[in-house]
Amino acid sequence: MNREKLEVKGILLDLDGTIVDSREAYLEAAKTAFATLGKEPPERRVALEIPKRLEQGLPITDLVGTDVESFLEVYLNTYYAVTGTRTKPMPNVQTTLDTLSRRAKLALITMRFVPKTAVAKELQQFGLTRFFTYIVTALDTHKPKPSPEALIKAVKALDVNLCSCAIVGDSVTDVQAGKSAEILTVAVLSGLFSRGELELQKPDLILNDVTELPSFLHFSI
Repeated sequence: MNREKLEVKGILLDLDGTIVDSREAYLEAAKTAFATLGKEPPERRVALEIPKRLEQGLPITDLVGTDVESFLEVYLNTYYAVTGTRTKPMPNVQTTLDTLSRRAKLALITMRFVPKTAVAKELQQFGLTRFFTYIVTALDTHKPKPSPEALIKAVKALDVNLCSCAIVGDSVTDVQAGKSAEILTVAVLSGLFSRGELELQKPDLILNDVTELPSFLHFSI
């Protein structure tokens, strides 16, 4: 894996698992959905496997049972309802974003099906909104990651070249989307995916978390 500094003018950052820790929101959503369907609360492992599967478009029948549609309705409604109170910023992320935003243009990309205003409001309570020039949610695209659509839209909004951008995220779809867009890919281990799962996608870098990012970038802006 290339450990030389990567030159960037624009940085596209994933939200859940990268900027904020959403585990408690995932657990609450799973607990509520299982209870609504009259089932026992899931094990933590199962509850955290659900969002991983959903992000990759993989089936969850073996995890939740046959009534997937009813489960997802409750699960997603609950998740979006509790993100404002059940998420928290990653440790030292504000200082990191401050450093990055002084040297490059930042955009935030999330697969949440919510308006940008909802994401901005959540970030505002952590003092993070001001660092981002642009926000893209799933409502702004026709195809979710691993499609590069959201990334390309964000890069255009930042008014930088694709070849001088990097995507930073905790999931395999972040890396896949970045490779499809032909930009630099940085995977972080602060989310739900393991090092082994991320290594299979061959990102340009794998870091423990986003706070390590400034040390590996050369800013050309």
